[in-house]
Amino acid sequence: MAQDFPSHLIKHFFSIGNETKTNDHFFGQFSPELSPEKGQSSEHQEELNAINQEVLSHLKTIVPELKFKTYFENSLELLEIDSTGATFSVRTAFIKKSADLYKEEIAKALYNVLGTAYEIVITSKDQTADIAPAFGLSGVQIKDDNRPKSMATTKFTLDLTPTRDDLKSRVDAEYIEHMNPNKTGIRVDRSKTFDNFIVGPTNNIAQAAAKAVALTPGKEGKYPSLYIHSNSGLGKTHLLHAVANEIAEKHPSYTICLITARDFMDEMIQLMKTNRINEFVRKYTERIDVLMIDDIHELKNKEGTQDQFFHVFNEMHNKGKQLIFTSDKRPKEIDGISERIKTRLQWGLVVDIQPPDLETRIAILRRKMEALDLYINEDVLTLIASRIKTNIRELEGSLVRLKAVSELMNVEIEVDLVKEQLMLPNSENEKEVTIESVAKATAQYFRVPLADLKSKGRSQDITKARHVAMYLARKVVNAKQQEIGAFFGGRDHSSVIHAVNTISDKVKTDSSLSKDINAIESNL
Repeated sequence: MAQDFPSHLIKHFFSIGNETKTNDHFFGQFSPELSPEKGQSSEHQEELNAINQEVLSHLKTIVPELKFKTYFENSLELLEIDSTGATFSVRTAFIKKSADLYKEEIAKALYNVLGTAYEIVITSKDQTADIAPAFGLSGVQIKDDNRPKSMATTKFTLDLTPTRDDLKSRVDAEYIEHMNPNKTGIRVDRSKTFDNFIVGPTNNIAQAAAKAVALTPGKEGKYPSLYIHSNSGLGKTHLLHAVANEIAEKHPSYTICLITARDFMDEMIQLMKTNRINEFVRKYTERIDVLMIDDIHELKNKEGTQDQFFHVFNEMHNKGKQLIFTSDKRPKEIDGISERIKTRLQWGLVVDIQPPDLETRIAILRRKMEALDLYINEDVLTLIASRIKTNIRELEGSLVRLKAVSELMNVEIEVDLVKEQLMLPNSENEKEVTIESVAKATAQYFRVPLADLKSKGRSQDITKARHVAMYLARKVVNAKQQEIGAFFGGRDHSSVIHAVNTISDKVKTDSSLSKDINAIESNL
């Protein structure tokens, strides 16, 4: 590539030196007339480094944090730039494979720095370390003699054996791709259905509501507006895709739009720039029958977008079309959203999803294990499920990581490997869960003396706490009925069976009880 920068960059960037920084951007000139022979090579590299730092600063604002740290931070390096293209390198070939997915974002970042569009090429340092100038091939070994060589006699070696760091980078990349799926330009995922959504006591109400909407969407159904909220990674987006797939099957004439709040905003801004905002409103109010917006809280502090959303919501609601929203908060808890929009988001059914209980977590792991064509014994599954409690994506991600480690490093998935890779504590630091520890945690949560749980007391508060403790002793500790009965005041096994069955039935419909049980499990 040419050693000097193209003259058209002069007005876009800066020269290294003592120029003044204005409005957080540098201005000045390159010196393309200087040649390497005149000492420009070091300045040339400094200019490349300066541009690279600006690109990284922009990338940090548009790429998810974990992906930025893995693929770009301390890895991405601008090698050269000419009038048409820019060449970057990253540490390893495995990182390059993932970084290639972000060429568009790198191009945007470079455009923001220099004001000109460039074609982006990404290489890896293990590909470029031994470049042969005559051929541009990685790993080519050329002997410096005077004898001409034919293609038949020319030989080269190419070492593609990955190092341990390469393998670790690939494991990390696969895990991060799972943990941070790119939601931009969201498309309906045909693999996410109601059939493979694991239902438990902490998400059954949300699942039932979503299923009802999918069967009868719009004003003819029970919930023409549905709002699902939970912490990240608990299945909200899965339910959106499941609804979309079900409606597409049951109501093929319906037009479905599944979009993120950020993409909704970007679309509106682009059409406003060309004075076509009426097209934006018409698209949603006239052409779309089912509107699903993921992460609606992303509209906070975006007053212009909120105004358009307000009109779209009103018009679609008045026409009896189906509206579904997800968020990480209740409508009234979202800061930066106008009161009129908070009110409308609460017009329909508002449901939440809580972290899954132990049995549900194990079921989720079994389903993911089947999807990955992976075998892990029950002891290891239970170990993982007992430690990762609050995030389904993290729970499934643990299997993604273990599968990658097992295949790339050719090792069996055993307890020691799981503890090392998932950073679980060693057995000597583990707290054993017993009937007594379950009873103490339950008594503490419900603020009932432990002695009362073992007594003959039959008040409503004591009975509820005792039943929950028996249920958890059976579920978490897997204690025998006789052992549980003996601990709780010498009760017979039929009393234990009654308590366990009572709680098992109630937890399916009582979301408050589900939260209580989940909180006690977390404390254990």
